[in-house]
Amino acid sequence: MARPRRARLATSILPCKFGAHMSIAGGYERAVVAAHAVGFQAVQIFTKNSNQWNAPALTFEQAGAFHQALERTGIRDTVAHSSYLINLASPDDALWKRSIEAMVVEMQRCHELGIGDLVVHPGAHMGTGEETGLRRIALAIDELHRRTQDLGVTIDLETTAGQGSWLGYRFDHLQSILEFVACPRQLGVCVDTCHIFAAGYSLDRPERYDETIKQLDETIGIDRLRVWHLNDSSRECGSRVDRHAGIGAGKMGLEPFRHLVNDLRFRHLPMILETPKGIADGEDLDARNLRILKQLVVT
Repeated sequence: MARPRRARLATSILPCKFGAHMSIAGGYERAVVAAHAVGFQAVQIFTKNSNQWNAPALTFEQAGAFHQALERTGIRDTVAHSSYLINLASPDDALWKRSIEAMVVEMQRCHELGIGDLVVHPGAHMGTGEETGLRRIALAIDELHRRTQDLGVTIDLETTAGQGSWLGYRFDHLQSILEFVACPRQLGVCVDTCHIFAAGYSLDRPERYDETIKQLDETIGIDRLRVWHLNDSSRECGSRVDRHAGIGAGKMGLEPFRHLVNDLRFRHLPMILETPKGIADGEDLDARNLRILKQLVVT
């Protein structure tokens, strides 16, 4: 059977929605202002300190300042990333329940901020085995859906690199979760380029890009994708080590990103950088990565 053809190259009629994860230090609105200053059309934030369980309740003033910043800058695509402490696959009942409670709080904070997508790493099975862990995640998501159905926030399961016992490094892991949950239509997916590369999926040559996207579509369904994370990898393909690098500055090179940003099937989705911050040769690294991505777009 003939290989399905990739979508034709994108045109300038539909610009990419490039964004980056930005710090909320000093106020949620500062993340929006910082993203706009670089030239991004999207922004991702933590709704609270990612390395702490608890956080003060959001105030009306905090949420209002965030909304006003979005209005002033014209940024419309907003994404949140959940705390790194959350483990929806944990075999420890206390930690599993605490993770669910933490997710409920984060979804409530997303609702107050007007953010429609909350990205979460599926979870680590901690030695209990993949299927047990995947079913544990599904049970947690069912409980989350039951408790947050009126918030209007979509949980986006993120692909992982597969370090340790983390699940989600194979597309069929996410497929299994979708099959196990009671309401799969309420779930979205976030694909991280560094993570899938580290997990062994290649995107460099056109035929490899086509094959990876085909596998993604046949397992998860590309219509379920809601966010891309654009990160190069400082480690080799299949290493199962999660180490982000700037665009074109790692082992992936530029070709995977060239294919992706010119694929019309994904031009409506926010494409979020989670690359290292800082200044190099007098240039802000976020600005450099954005410049490189824009240069890859065929107009």
